Amino acid sequence: MEKRKTILEVKDLQTSFFTESGEIPAVDHVDFHIKEGEVLGIVGESGCGKSVTSLSVMGLVPSPPGKVVGGEVRFQDKNLLEFSEKKMQKIRGNEMAMIFQEPMTSLNPLFTIGNQMTESMLIHHKDWTKKQIHQKAVEMLKLVGLPRAKEMMKEYPHQLSGGMRQRVMIAMALVCDPKVLIADEPTTALDVTTQAQILKLMRNLNEQLNTAVLLITHDLGVVAETCERVVVMYAGQVIEEAPVRELFNNPEHPYTQGLIQSVPDVRNKENRLHSIPGSVPLPGSIHQGCKFRDRCAFAFDRCFQEDPPLYPTSDNQKTRCFLYDEKEEVKHSEQTAAKSK
Repeated sequence: MEKRKTILEVKDLQTSFFTESGEIPAVDHVDFHIKEGEVLGIVGESGCGKSVTSLSVMGLVPSPPGKVVGGEVRFQDKNLLEFSEKKMQKIRGNEMAMIFQEPMTSLNPLFTIGNQMTESMLIHHKDWTKKQIHQKAVEMLKLVGLPRAKEMMKEYPHQLSGGMRQRVMIAMALVCDPKVLIADEPTTALDVTTQAQILKLMRNLNEQLNTAVLLITHDLGVVAETCERVVVMYAGQVIEEAPVRELFNNPEHPYTQGLIQSVPDVRNKENRLHSIPGSVPLPGSIHQGCKFRDRCAFAFDRCFQEDPPLYPTSDNQKTRCFLYDEKEEVKHSEQTAAKSK
């Protein structure tokens, strides 16, 4: 099997919002990569920095007050953070595309589906005729499973259902055959049947077009069904990274363990649904120590004094937790042995 190349690599990414109260870090030294044709999931609760990370990658962080203050976003070995806005416009929507959370607010209610489908091609394919652009738009609407594609080109967003609008958003993102697709909560507010159809569609398109997909979600069921690898984020940091199978079979970080235990199980009719105590801290509210310490059942003194690094716990898995520091493991075993004497 041919080894896949890394197409997008995020290194030490830092994004902050500057307010009257000072600098508020929203993305805190984030690292991850995605390979050609791979589906990578980013998972975490609301407020963990997932969407700001994706907007930072696309160069869409609202400025002011937001700004990428450090790191690299390397796409095909070029650092996108060094690109001018004009240069980014040639990449955005063409080689890298994004599906936003809410299709009703992402689609312009004043323009037809056809206007919005062809806009990207008119910018990036100026050598194409209007007929070619129209045909390509219709083909993409058919590819995402929409009936009456030709007629739909003349319709407005309010005339479509939520599932149809989401499919239009996917078609718009894929119309220029991007190498990387960022999908930010693509199934939010959709019913279960439509959600399953959208996920199946994205997986099929990923296989057919070999598009690398960065899937952002808080739904572990979506991750298990769709992704190959997963990055778990908490309070703006990557706290665990692993292949999906390894993460579900052996979650290492206490936060990841809590997320997986919180998934409803229809077989468990007696016990109450597990929940993680507390809530995600406000960005910038914790200046020292592990950001999960106040919600963690395993926290000890060091967790309040130092920020843990990402420890490689196996060939494919990394975890940001002092429990996986070899020195701590030795220290803990010595303390246990001393107590037993």
